[in-house]
Amino acid sequence: MAGHSKWNNIKRRKEAQDAKRAKIFTKMSKEIFAAVRAQGDDPATNLRLRAAIEKAKNANIPSNNIDRTIKRARGDSGDVNYEEMSYEGYGPGGVAVFVKVLTDNRNRTVADIRHAFSKNDGNLGEDGCVSFLFADTGLIVLESDELDEETVMLEAIEAGAEDVEADEAHFLVWTDEKELEQVREALAKQGYTIDTAEQTMVPSTTSTVAGEDIPKMEKLIDMLEDNDDVQDVYHNGDFQTG
Repeated sequence: MAGHSKWNNIKRRKEAQDAKRAKIFTKMSKEIFAAVRAQGDDPATNLRLRAAIEKAKNANIPSNNIDRTIKRARGDSGDVNYEEMSYEGYGPGGVAVFVKVLTDNRNRTVADIRHAFSKNDGNLGEDGCVSFLFADTGLIVLESDELDEETVMLEAIEAGAEDVEADEAHFLVWTDEKELEQVREALAKQGYTIDTAEQTMVPSTTSTVAGEDIPKMEKLIDMLEDNDDVQDVYHNGDFQTG
């Protein structure tokens, strides 16, 4: 089903990020900082901040580090201000790539991103060249230990989810991006253990990546994710390794 491809794409990204935990703190701190500057420091009313804090905690970032970042963002010094931007382009074989960044120097960031594309047989495109291929979506990952699939599906749909998918060790609850928090709260109240709850981007179509394009595409993703300014990398590549 389409959901399986969606999860494989996201799963690879999550596994790659977990392998680079040393950089996760920098990226999470920037997201927390930007969330506070944009909508205030109260997680009860700032859903973006709440999601960023939960993501940071899931990455085992100490609470005192999170608190320091919030206090720093709350200050009036104005010494740092991150700009949210996105870049679009094509990877090897014409794979669509969408990159979200938080940067305090857009000239540096665009130069780094352009270099990553060009070095791996891709090219940075114009705004809008691939964004129409992606849809903003909510994803809630539940730990599936000893859970009944039919029960989870019925209760998640009743809570407002659009689809539910089973993985080896998780249930994947897909929602409208605007309903993510509502569904998350409903499932939490029912006692489900929530691994992650986040907004993500899912491609409407996929592009086959095979042969020598596979290591090139993997290198492009790695170079982008290694950049401290890059928060998320989305693509529609379907890796054919068999």
